[in-house]
Amino acid sequence: MNLLRKTWMMLVAVMISSCHTETLDIVSPDGDLKVTMEPAEENAYGEAAFSVDYKGGRILSQSQLGLETDTQKLVGNLKLKSVSAVKRVTDDYNMITGKRSHCVNEASERIYSFENEVGQTLEVTFRVYNDGLAFKYGINAVVDEENIIREHTTYTVPKGARRWMQQYDPGYEKFFPLSTDGKLTNRPEVDLWGYPALVEPQDSVFVLITEANIRRGHCGSLLYNGGQRDSYQVRLADKQSVGDGLWESPWRLLIIGDLSDVVESTLVTDVSDPSKVEDTEWINPGMVSWIYWAHNHGSKDYQIVKEYIDLATRMKWPYDLIDWEWDEMGNGGNLQDAVKYALEQGIKPLLWYNSSTSWLGPGPLYRLNKKEDREKEYKWLSDMGVAGIKVDFFTGDSVATMNYYMDLLEDAVKYKLMLNFHGATIPRGWQRTYPHLMSVEGVYGAEWYNNNSLLTNRAAEHNVTLPFTRNVVGPMDYTPGTFSDSQHPHITSHGHELALPVIFESALQHMPDRPSVYDNLPEAVKHLLSELPTAWDDTKLLAGYPGVEVVMARRKGDVWYIAGINGTNEPRTLRAPLAAISVSGKQMSLFKDGTDDRSFAIEENIPLSDEETGLEIKCLPRGGFVAVIR
Repeated sequence: MNLLRKTWMMLVAVMISSCHTETLDIVSPDGDLKVTMEPAEENAYGEAAFSVDYKGGRILSQSQLGLETDTQKLVGNLKLKSVSAVKRVTDDYNMITGKRSHCVNEASERIYSFENEVGQTLEVTFRVYNDGLAFKYGINAVVDEENIIREHTTYTVPKGARRWMQQYDPGYEKFFPLSTDGKLTNRPEVDLWGYPALVEPQDSVFVLITEANIRRGHCGSLLYNGGQRDSYQVRLADKQSVGDGLWESPWRLLIIGDLSDVVESTLVTDVSDPSKVEDTEWINPGMVSWIYWAHNHGSKDYQIVKEYIDLATRMKWPYDLIDWEWDEMGNGGNLQDAVKYALEQGIKPLLWYNSSTSWLGPGPLYRLNKKEDREKEYKWLSDMGVAGIKVDFFTGDSVATMNYYMDLLEDAVKYKLMLNFHGATIPRGWQRTYPHLMSVEGVYGAEWYNNNSLLTNRAAEHNVTLPFTRNVVGPMDYTPGTFSDSQHPHITSHGHELALPVIFESALQHMPDRPSVYDNLPEAVKHLLSELPTAWDDTKLLAGYPGVEVVMARRKGDVWYIAGINGTNEPRTLRAPLAAISVSGKQMSLFKDGTDDRSFAIEENIPLSDEETGLEIKCLPRGGFVAVIR
């Protein structure tokens, strides 16, 4: 029997290898992107792998596949058992928040079934879109209480390729420095990297690596390149129970193309579960006045809290966030007084909470961890008229933490509370599944002007890198628009700061500066900030390169908001074509750098025509601009 089995397996191998390799390929609908599957028997390294070609050129070679449980080793010498026919998959859905209100994408899908030496099966589902590829694993449990303990997915990038990667941090609050050798200049021993990770394998061809559609029972993952600096292995943050029946991993994603393909992609939400919320009338993006940046402990003081509610009223912003320590509020009123005052002004209050899973310093504490306590708190908030909460200080990417995020989101639906996660993991598609997830921090943002002097000199370059990395995958609560200084100064220009709420996407856009600062802005700037959308019908990258410059166009209705920033320490002219935007007969208002970095030059009602070749805006060092076309 052993001889017959070996003979049969050899025949199968011969049949597979004798087929033209195109029978194992999967190609994007437009034909530009191709994944070539390489079974172990066809691979010089003796392991199942895949390679990726873009427009006829190889950009990733022999990236390894594989998964391991505490009882199944589905890696290495995996034989290809079967390949499904190519199926067309279409994603067509609407979003309340994000870079595009109507999302449409199409992919070619194939399922590859592999078998290890003892007959255990690993299914790998590949989807190849015009703007990238997604794949996930599926296995069947063979024993009770079986756990996923290791993933062997390894992305092999070309030696010397440029890459912008963030050292792994549970709060995802690090920079994305440029590297060509997979090391940090100041910390060469670092070998763990967080998502998303941007690579330029060929000139003007980019790959953004991330993951999506984490479900209950999943953990997050990260990348490890300690063994070989150009090979990035997926490392799981926690073991995961297989349970009964078929277990599926989250989707592993590679967003691929030129920089506009990457920046404009909705692949993260395309592969995520559809919305679980039927009634969404209560989910409303908007601008928020925010007390913490200028007054770290301001929410203790009822009088200061009122100042920020009054600011929201004057600026016509719908929300005010009352931050940490509101449970200690004094000086003439308590939380209930503040909420009542806000509602009387027509402002919807938002409240801060400690997740009580990590740093247990500031309160309120332990109000959301248990379901019965959480439901009690949610009801109290809903009855009081609170519109949403910001939950802070989570503990990484474990299964327990991911389940806790989903607990918070799912229970909030009944009480119509919007959520914002801070000190948290990055978005992985939940903004589609749970549309009341309005924003996530997961970024080294303006809050850090409070903590140390590091951001002062690095902010401009960092800000010009984020649109190509972190903000691609979902909303980012950077808290932009700081025109004055906090504990540590900023040296970006006023034009740069005004551009950030357009360039950075977040459904709740927290405006952090002092009321007096916003009050003293030019009237035209105040008007712009009072009407600025925070969720968009369309997004287009007009120009840019990570760390150097970016020009972004976002549309709400028939109005285009275009913003650009200079990431360098030298004056720079930002150029962007307008061919993608219908401008004939429209007018433009332009807000750009003034004579110094703390002033504006404003031009209004500039007529435009179809002959416009594009924008050319001279910017100061670390400068920027906003143009509104209507």
